[in-house]
Amino acid sequence: MPTKFSLLMPTDYISDATYHINQAKTRVSLFTMVIGNDDSTSAILRALNEAVNRGVKVEVAADIYTYLEHGGMILANKYLSKSSRQVTKMAKEFVKNGVKFIWLGKSHTTVFNGRNHIKWCVVDDIVYSFGGVNLYNYGIACNDYMIKTTSKQLADELIDESKRIIAADTGPFAYPSHSFAVDEDEVLIDGGLIGESIIYRRVCELTREANRVTLVSQFCPTGKLSRLLKITDSKLYFNPPKSTTGLNKFFIKTSILLSGNQSLYTRDQYLHTKLMIFEMKNGQKIAVTGSHNFAYTGVILGTHEIAIQTKNPLIIKQLEDFVAQSIV
Repeated sequence: MPTKFSLLMPTDYISDATYHINQAKTRVSLFTMVIGNDDSTSAILRALNEAVNRGVKVEVAADIYTYLEHGGMILANKYLSKSSRQVTKMAKEFVKNGVKFIWLGKSHTTVFNGRNHIKWCVVDDIVYSFGGVNLYNYGIACNDYMIKTTSKQLADELIDESKRIIAADTGPFAYPSHSFAVDEDEVLIDGGLIGESIIYRRVCELTREANRVTLVSQFCPTGKLSRLLKITDSKLYFNPPKSTTGLNKFFIKTSILLSGNQSLYTRDQYLHTKLMIFEMKNGQKIAVTGSHNFAYTGVILGTHEIAIQTKNPLIIKQLEDFVAQSIV
């Protein structure tokens, strides 16, 4: 991965991305699971619409799960809540202004399987990704981050990946998980096949080989990874049940009961970060960070995910600093 990058907290990410979208010359590609039309996103939504007027090619893709998150109906042409109606208004304005806007997941069997859980924003050759920030008030208020870097290769690869995701979703069909190298790092992509995840498989392999592991996630780890972490010197930080509600609370309580894992996370801010840091037997450190929650449920449901596996000491240091300052 290029040596110049930075870990940005959610509000800094929105502010920085908005600035660069306002300066964009050729292309913007924004992929998210949940999007909102509210005070926290008004500036970036306006920047996207104005970029089209300058001749910039702008593509925005969000998952239809957005409507469930906003408390409205699932279908994009139905709505109940005020925030749902605002999202529908946003989508119509995008189309009217010439933004290529896509609702992903409309043709899936349930509101849970085949979700697009990927988050990225590509502005010319600037890339924001490998974090979990959803673009609405609640998502931006979470304990989370995105990683910014400049790389034409990475930007081009993600633009190509967007075409595969959209084509598969239109099908609908899934495609095998895969990876590609960017300098000395590896970008991992889950293509949505049920029961198959290169990200989950990779963190299991690294956990098996590691001396010590630090895991930070929204959810309690489950499945094979959970079993491997229990026989490894590991520190686990995830939301305790008291910090959650609804399905998330049920899922975390059930996962704790079945796995026996306990969380070290005690802060009040809702945790939405997804990272693992591995200290290997030879002393080397490896990190995996992205959109995957490291829970086997996402593998079963065939979610689309992105992560990066890196040995770069500069980014690992930023991740460790984040853990020390925002997690522990």
